[in-house]
Amino acid sequence: MSNKIYFVDVTNRDGVQTSRLGLAKLEKTIINLMLNEMGITQSEFGFPTTTHEINYLNGNLELVERKVITTTKLSGWMRAISDDVELSFKNVPKLKHCNLSQSTSQQMINGKYLGKKTPEDIIRMTCEAVECAVSKGAETIGVNAEDASRSDLEFLIKYATEAKRCGAQRFRYCDTLGYEDPATAYKRINEIAKRTQMAVEVHYHNDLGMAAACSVMGARGAIDAGVDAYINTAINGMGERAGNADLVSCLLAVLKSAGFKNKYEIDPNIDLSKAWKLAKYTSYAFGVPIPINQPAVGDNAFAHESGIHADGALKDRRNYELYDFEELGRGEPEIIETGRMITTGEYGGIKGFRNVYNNLEIEFKDDHEARTILELVRYANVHTQKPLTTDELKFIYHHPDIAAQIMTVTPHYEHQGALKERVGVGIPQKII
Repeated sequence: MSNKIYFVDVTNRDGVQTSRLGLAKLEKTIINLMLNEMGITQSEFGFPTTTHEINYLNGNLELVERKVITTTKLSGWMRAISDDVELSFKNVPKLKHCNLSQSTSQQMINGKYLGKKTPEDIIRMTCEAVECAVSKGAETIGVNAEDASRSDLEFLIKYATEAKRCGAQRFRYCDTLGYEDPATAYKRINEIAKRTQMAVEVHYHNDLGMAAACSVMGARGAIDAGVDAYINTAINGMGERAGNADLVSCLLAVLKSAGFKNKYEIDPNIDLSKAWKLAKYTSYAFGVPIPINQPAVGDNAFAHESGIHADGALKDRRNYELYDFEELGRGEPEIIETGRMITTGEYGGIKGFRNVYNNLEIEFKDDHEARTILELVRYANVHTQKPLTTDELKFIYHHPDIAAQIMTVTPHYEHQGALKERVGVGIPQKII
C-alpha cells in the first residue's frame, strides 16, 4: 500500500486565532459538519483546556457518537504539559485525538522560557505529556514542534524519536513564522521522516506567501521518505498574521500540478466538489470576503475578459482553465432576493419563523416543537450576530439538544480574594 497525503484542517483552532476575528460555536460546528461532508481527514476543532470551549467540544463529540460526523476525526490542541493533558481529558472525556505542542527553537526556548528550560526539559515535558495522553486512551497523538523551521535539525529528530518511543504516532513540523521556502521544506522534512520513520504533519504560515508551496513540498518530502504526510490547512487561508496554508489551494496543488498529478495519492474520502460551499460559508461566518483572485473559489477564478482568452476558453476550456469549476461544486446561480423577504432572528415571531422553515420544506409536528425551535433560533441569532444560514437552521431543527449545548457558555467566575473584597460589599462601583 502506498503512502498517502492526508489533510488536517485547523480553521477551528488556528484559523479562529486570526486577530480581530473569530467564530461562534455554532459556526465552528457547521464547519466541522461541512469538513466531514467533504471527507477531510481531520479537524483540529479547538482547545480542551479552555472553559468556554467545553460545551462545544463535548457537543461535537456527541455528533461523532451519533454518527453524524463519521469521516472527519476531531482532534484537540494543548500544550505538551502533563497537567494540560490531564485537564483536557477531564473537560472532554470522549476526546480520542490530540496534538501536544512545545517550542523547539533556541530562539523560543530562550525567548519564551527566559532561560528557565533547556532543550532536554522540552523533550522530558513532551514525553510526560505523551505518556499521560496514552494513559487517557488517546487513539492518535501528534507532537508539535513550534518554530520547527528555525530549530536545529538534529534536535528535532531526537525530539520526534523520543516522543515516538513514548507513544506518539505523528510529528508536526510547524513553520510558525512562515520562514521556510519550498526547497528547504522538502529537504528538512525528508530527512526527519527518513530517520524517524514517523508520519509527518506539515504546518505552514503564509508570512512570505509560500505556505501552500511549502506544505505540498514538505508533504512530498515525507512521502518520498516512506511515511504518510498530513497537510495542515485553514479554509480560505485564515489564521494569525498572513494566515495558514489554504485548504483548497493545497488540495489542487496535489491533484493538478505538474509535479504531483497522478504521482501522489490523497485521502480517498476527500470530495473536492464540496469545496465551494465550504469556502463560501466560512467567508460568511468570519465576515471576510474571499479575494476576487483567490485560486478556485475567487470570483475571477474562471472569469475571462481578454479577447484572446475569452475566445480560447469558449473554443476549448482547457486553453485557459487548468481544472473545471464543476469539480469544486461551482456553477449554481447565486440568487439575491429583491422582493418580499421574511427572515427570522432574535426578535422573530412564530408566523415569520414558520414561513422560513416552510421554505426549507420542514414542518413542525406540534406547536411546542415549533416554539422550542424558534427559541433556539433566537438564541442562535444572538450567538452569531448574523442572519442564520440554511445549514444552521437545519442543524438546529435536527439536533436541538446539541445546538442548545454548544451555544451555552457559563463564564468562569470565583468570588474570592480581591474580587470578594471589591465586589458585593455594598459600596457602589463607578462604571464610567
